[in-house]
Amino acid sequence: MTYTVKELAEKMGVTQHTVRYYTDQGLLPCKRDKNNHRVFDEESVNWLEGIQCLRRCGISIDDIRAYCNLCYEGDSRLSDRYQFILDQRELAYQRLREVQETVEYMERKVRHYEDILSRAIPDDTNLAQKKNTPCY
Repeated sequence: MTYTVKELAEKMGVTQHTVRYYTDQGLLPCKRDKNNHRVFDEESVNWLEGIQCLRRCGISIDDIRAYCNLCYEGDSRLSDRYQFILDQRELAYQRLREVQETVEYMERKVRHYEDILSRAIPDDTNLAQKKNTPCY
């Protein structure tokens, strides 16, 4: 199965501009048809899935390009590719821990405000009533 830029963009939930950009940056492999239009196959879909995942991890285009170059170099760079993925996984776990801490903080704040709203505790967040008290 092959895809046009538009079809691939729709399938993967990205813009056509994004598909073209990744192709122009050498990140996303494609072929050209007889009219010189970009044509993508299932391998391109796999590459785009990987690129999207790496972008969601916050990895820069330059670092993704470096990883793609390692992939293009074949088995001789397998250990380098593996280390890259290990490093990115650790960073992803770190961000996950940070997000979890943020969620836990927000859950405490929600419970605190619910207690205030239900009159279980006084409003200790009202700066108009309590000058010199930080709103936390």
